[in-house]
Amino acid sequence: MTRSRNVRQWSKKKQVHALEVATERWKVLTKVLAVVDALKKEKEHVTPLKRLEILRPQLGLTKPNKVAHFVSRSPQLFEVCRDSRGVMWAGLSPQAEALVEEEARLLEDHSRTAAEYVTRLLMMSVDRRLAIDKIAHFRRDMGLPHDFKTRWVHMFPEQFRVVRLEDGDYLELVSWNPNWAVTELEKKTAALTGDANANGIGSPPGELSLSFPMKFPPNFTSYYKFYGKVHHYVKKGNTEQFQKTTYLSPYSEARGLTPGSPEFDKRAVAVMHEVLNFTLEKRLVIDHLTYFCREFVMPQKLMRLLLKHYGIFYVYERGKRFSVFLTKSYDGTKLIEKCPLVRWKEKVLQLTRYRGRIKNLGKFAELFDSEDYLFGNDDSSSATDSILDVKSEDSDDIMDDGALADDTEMDVGDLSDCCIE
Repeated sequence: MTRSRNVRQWSKKKQVHALEVATERWKVLTKVLAVVDALKKEKEHVTPLKRLEILRPQLGLTKPNKVAHFVSRSPQLFEVCRDSRGVMWAGLSPQAEALVEEEARLLEDHSRTAAEYVTRLLMMSVDRRLAIDKIAHFRRDMGLPHDFKTRWVHMFPEQFRVVRLEDGDYLELVSWNPNWAVTELEKKTAALTGDANANGIGSPPGELSLSFPMKFPPNFTSYYKFYGKVHHYVKKGNTEQFQKTTYLSPYSEARGLTPGSPEFDKRAVAVMHEVLNFTLEKRLVIDHLTYFCREFVMPQKLMRLLLKHYGIFYVYERGKRFSVFLTKSYDGTKLIEKCPLVRWKEKVLQLTRYRGRIKNLGKFAELFDSEDYLFGNDDSSSATDSILDVKSEDSDDIMDDGALADDTEMDVGDLSDCCIE
């Protein structure tokens, strides 16, 4: 992958404020949903705060931030209580419980669509199978249920099946559906032209000659000067040539393509474009895409290709991880087409104290992991913070399987008036 220092220098000069804000919102939501998921796994959706503190790395909360402070700043989602022995507990609020039930219904409604997208991922792969652990990285992004690896993968035997190989469990394609071997870009082009057979729709996948939609921020210039030299983000001639290049459909056999050739690169762009269209928010962590370089016949230096095609994709550097957006899918900070699961996430975000703005775009990368920055900080929270000073403890006190030890059963004697608002 391209060296992170070079990527930062590149991306800072092409920052799009609206998409930076959209990523900030996603970051907050990811952390909140991680805490919700952790509590859902506990008996009665309640657990000692010290357990959440131990799970902090998995929750995406970096030091010196404390889980106790984080949950206390979303009182409409989380309730924090102290029992008669002084042990602090955290649980889901009634509003959060209702949202959890709503999500389960929405995921069930989305199952057929998710099954189609997973099937199409298998159809794009060279061996027509993918490791289940790799697909699991797309769980939230594609709207897959929480029991994806245990129950859901067995629900559509006419489309795919689980096979066990030496290196783990795989999902394997059962039957090829020609109606699904059509890219989202082909469908949109056909809808615009009114030609159902445009670009071979309904035919076996083959060569395509479609241009990818591009979008640039206001006042965009195609170059910048660095140490007196002109560097181009987008070279008009190169872009026009790229858009005119014919390429193999993501659903066609790609083993014979020459790495580094224009056809190879454009097909890789088409694959990434298709996968991003399968996601709820048309956005992915780039690490999750790189897991599939071999299976989808894409270059190892995926970041370089994404940066090269600025206008089709927008790359955002989030701490040590990078995200990629489909630029045409956003209008400012807002996703243009929202499915019910996206609207559900927006409901969750409304119940946090997320303030939804960036003070200083130039410095916000350093501030991004600060709870005070994400949720705001005021003097009224200082008393609560002092009460919630829960220190991280050794994991010896917690059972390995994630369940609470028998001797940590909650003392409910004094809980009636201990909830912290």
